[in-house]
Amino acid sequence: MSRPFMAKAAAIAAALLASASPLAAQTYAITNAKMVAGDGSAPVDGATVVIRDGRIMAAGTGVTVPVGAETIDAGGKYVTPGLFAGFSRVGLSEVDAVSSTNDTRANDSPFNASIDVAPAINPTSTAFGVSRAAGVTRAVVSPASATSIFAGQGALVDLGDDYDAVTVPRAFQFAEMGEAGAREAGGSRAATHALFRNALREARDFGNRANIRGGGSAPVEGQSLSSVSPDLRMLESNAERPQDVLLTRFDAAALVPVVRGTQPLLVHVESANDILRVLDLKREFPNLKLVLVGASEGWRVADRIAASGVPVIASALNDLPASFEKLAATQSNVGRMRDAGVKVAIGMIDDEDAHQLRYAPQYAGNLVGLQKVPGATGLTWDEAFAAISGDVADIMGVGDRMGHLRAGAAGDVVLWSGDPLELSSTPERVWIDGVEQSLDNRQARLRERYRNPQEGVLPKAYDH
Repeated sequence: MSRPFMAKAAAIAAALLASASPLAAQTYAITNAKMVAGDGSAPVDGATVVIRDGRIMAAGTGVTVPVGAETIDAGGKYVTPGLFAGFSRVGLSEVDAVSSTNDTRANDSPFNASIDVAPAINPTSTAFGVSRAAGVTRAVVSPASATSIFAGQGALVDLGDDYDAVTVPRAFQFAEMGEAGAREAGGSRAATHALFRNALREARDFGNRANIRGGGSAPVEGQSLSSVSPDLRMLESNAERPQDVLLTRFDAAALVPVVRGTQPLLVHVESANDILRVLDLKREFPNLKLVLVGASEGWRVADRIAASGVPVIASALNDLPASFEKLAATQSNVGRMRDAGVKVAIGMIDDEDAHQLRYAPQYAGNLVGLQKVPGATGLTWDEAFAAISGDVADIMGVGDRMGHLRAGAAGDVVLWSGDPLELSSTPERVWIDGVEQSLDNRQARLRERYRNPQEGVLPKAYDH
């Protein structure tokens, strides 16, 4: 083979490799912006946001534009942190009814708490592109329960156009404790609580035996959530366990961080009574780092939730008695809980949670509009935007580096055409980790394809 041919082939290979590589983070300065920090504070006019090396370098007024930065004049438009989906199953299901594309639950698996959704999250999912184009840059991704009240370990992801979606694997454990939990536990809420207590006691004993024998992965100060996983030494040290245990060794090991409080436990619960019973569990397991999910009747016991210090990722607009555990559902739920002092963010459990993350700003905007309804309780604009950005990050323990426009945070920034909580507004530019993202997606291409269809260009199915 000739040298010129080899050189040409090498050049072509290098070019292909370069074109396939993800875009590198650059330095951007967005000036003249109506900046929203995402922490519940009011927007700031005339602000500058600087993104460098994938992170926010500076954000606010009086910020100096670095030499060599690409300067973008926002023209007074809104510039915000990327939206943070408070609860989702994005990337786990493409077509819900087609089992080969649906990884939300493991119906026939012998494992439950030890299931880690991270390997199943598909960043090429259609919902990733659609959500990204809507300004969603981060998401909480959870498994669904199948054979136990414990569904497994969820992850925090970014929605960047690359294959490195998982930011924090094993970020939390998810459990069902309401009507769904009762079904999985054997048919009653009493069985749910018995199963819960038994599982955490087994996990506690499992972890204690591992420590006594010198194995296991006891929590270490400053240990990241991503390092919490079943440890081989822990499993080996528990090879001989009592015969009356119900959990597999892997499931018991996965719940050790939960009972020790080094891994948050997200619990789906809707009715006021169920909420109180879950809060009571902290008496026996005081280290539990609980987060309530759903909480449609949370307003009825908002003072008790606030006193417990447990945050809530709530369904924003449940206002119909869709089930017995939601008989007291009201759109004023989120506003009333916040007024009582509860830390509340917005999630979408069992509400197109694998596909329609783009509904988040609409839900937040509706809560703002609710303030104008006599007798209703909504949120201020600032509170509502924080509920779909910084508050989610704070509840999930990553508020120091995600969900906010502040120095040191991830470079997740959105430049909007108008008020981001208005349906008529759309993102004009989106950055994730400092990399500007394409807003193209399958839905947009389909829209353009069929907006003005011409004879002869439609698929063959339309010929008949």
